[in-house]
Amino acid sequence: MTDQTVALRTSTPGSPDPTHAGSAVRTHPDAAVPALSVTLADVEAAHRTLDGVIARTPIEQSRALGRLTGSTVSFKCENLQRAGSFKVRGAYNRMAKLTEAERARGVVAASAGNHAQGVAVAAARLGISARIYMPLGVALPKLAATRGHGAEVILHGHTVDEALAEAKRYADSTGAVFVHPFDNVDVVAGQGTIGLEILEQVPDVDTILMGVGGGGLLAGVAVAVKARAKELGREIRVIGVQAENAAAYPPSLAADALVPLTKVSTIADGIAVGRPGQLPFSIIRELVDDVVTVSEDSLARALIFLLERSKMVVEPAGAVGVAALLDGKLTEDGADPGNTVVVLSGGNIDPMLMLKVIQRGLAAAGRFLVVRMLLDDRPGSLATISRIIAESDANVTGVDHTRVGGSISMGDVAITINMETKGDEHCEQVLSNLRAEGFQPVVIQG
Repeated sequence: MTDQTVALRTSTPGSPDPTHAGSAVRTHPDAAVPALSVTLADVEAAHRTLDGVIARTPIEQSRALGRLTGSTVSFKCENLQRAGSFKVRGAYNRMAKLTEAERARGVVAASAGNHAQGVAVAAARLGISARIYMPLGVALPKLAATRGHGAEVILHGHTVDEALAEAKRYADSTGAVFVHPFDNVDVVAGQGTIGLEILEQVPDVDTILMGVGGGGLLAGVAVAVKARAKELGREIRVIGVQAENAAAYPPSLAADALVPLTKVSTIADGIAVGRPGQLPFSIIRELVDDVVTVSEDSLARALIFLLERSKMVVEPAGAVGVAALLDGKLTEDGADPGNTVVVLSGGNIDPMLMLKVIQRGLAAAGRFLVVRMLLDDRPGSLATISRIIAESDANVTGVDHTRVGGSISMGDVAITINMETKGDEHCEQVLSNLRAEGFQPVVIQG
């Protein structure tokens, strides 16, 4: 069976987006059965378009993660792609197909950073002017990089969805071509080229795991991988991962309709999308095996793991697949994921966010402990606490000492201590030793 014979359900939610270039549902030539609106042929054509434009990113095996999961695990390192993420694939494939008249009108897009950089890089290479809307509070490195590639950047709204709405209004009023980050045939096909590369680099892959926001990457990879797997007569699982606080796909898939979220809040800004794309959703519900979710603490732990064990700088959205493996999400039902490839979709992380994430990740792993205690304001109290911590083999990295506060009585002092610890059991031992000496530590972080 080829990619053209994979049938869509006839109840596609919502009305077609007029910005979808060629996104009408295609029908199989020999039957009145609707077929997927993005095909393997589209992805293969995108692969040829991108030849010489983007990097063929490497596959790196993770023996450390393989030992933890009991399977072979490799990373598809799109964090090393041009502009630091996979987004340039879809953006360039979309913009390379514009007519001369469309190019003259320029393009407009909206993004929290990675799609913005992808569009900016593509526009610079193709000689097209680009206007990018980014939400207020966007990471400064992503903002600077987008401007550095020559795009005009406008800050608008507090979410990607608000920036998207403003970009569409600008396109409607000026005639600029709107380049959607995920809800477009050519964009989805461009992202799907990652799937073709994975199959070439890891022919015996059993499971491919990646993050999902609007769904363009997951949909594109699923189209390419499932069609090729069918040709080879074998199964390859394709699984998406979302942050728990930005997970619109699980309820949408359950309802078989687009279910927008009322609130999105996650450190994974690259997948902080409150409403699935209509086009990606129609593909994902047909082809993708599962969409799982991970917590913010799991994301932080995954980033620490990638830094320490793989020497990889990855943004939170790019680390969700690793978080899912560390949490055992793929083996909860006893299934063996087999030879697994995780797409590290981007590496554009704000250093300030990285600092916070590292601290949170260490705390989640029991390697960073912050406690607050009240003690008598007399000589020797702090020395006693220092002795207990030292004898517990923990290392103090910061101390805050105050006599003023609503909960502090006369004659008392409040102290907050930051410590390096060696895991959850060690944290409990430090706390137990403090309590044994009459102190009452309250855990602030850890």
